[in-house]
Amino acid sequence: MASASDIHPSAIIEPGAEIGADVRIGPFCHVGPKVRLGAGVDLVSHAVVTGNTSIGERTRIFPGAILGGEPQNVKYRGEDTRLVIGADCTIREGVTMNTGMPDAGGVTSVGDHSLFLAYSHVAHDCHVGDHVILSNNVMLAGHVSVGDRVIMGGGAAVHQFTRVGHHAFIGGLSAVSHDVIPYGMLNGNPGVLAGLNVIGMARNGMSKTEIHTVRRAFRQIFHGEGAIREKAAKLDGGADVLPAVRDILDFILTDHERALSSPARIDRP
Repeated sequence: MASASDIHPSAIIEPGAEIGADVRIGPFCHVGPKVRLGAGVDLVSHAVVTGNTSIGERTRIFPGAILGGEPQNVKYRGEDTRLVIGADCTIREGVTMNTGMPDAGGVTSVGDHSLFLAYSHVAHDCHVGDHVILSNNVMLAGHVSVGDRVIMGGGAAVHQFTRVGHHAFIGGLSAVSHDVIPYGMLNGNPGVLAGLNVIGMARNGMSKTEIHTVRRAFRQIFHGEGAIREKAAKLDGGADVLPAVRDILDFILTDHERALSSPARIDRP
């Protein structure tokens, strides 16, 4: 335990926990014996970090958060599985994140610089990228994959095994039952692909010309007659494809058990 850390006398730090330098552990926190807190981590108060959990440098954890709890899965039998949280994250009140299941790799992971607002939930075996925002009460079921810089509005719920591509935007209260392409914008219950996250694309540094190219590819893939994957395959040729278009094509053409979200709700394999 780093001597420079600031630990409130009411906090419980179990033997075996690894506490980095300049960690702050506030009143009534509980840190389990297999927990590793990186330098500068801040547990504000009344937070629980348990299980085989590691938390990256400078991440802040607010009251009522419970990180590293057992998977909410009837098949779990007490195996030693993990939760890995990156650096510079903010985890607000009441957030819950569970460790993984042994039959799925055993790891739930969260990247760097992500923001989890109050009472959002990351279930077992989810993999969340960098610079992600989960608004209040967002719920990720097990085995969900969320790409970098995804934003999810309050109360959105994501079905198990679903992929959400990078830079996608999910509207508040949306039901995400099917995969959402990179840069996609999904709204509604059931969720419908409403178009592209043009604002996010611009913030990512795309020029107007590049955005128009992606929008043209989107129309070619998702509008008109024919199956989405067949139309994507026709565009999947040539080395001059814009990287953002390439990301969308690769996402669509990757074999996956979930159907694709589309303007017509879904496109089944």
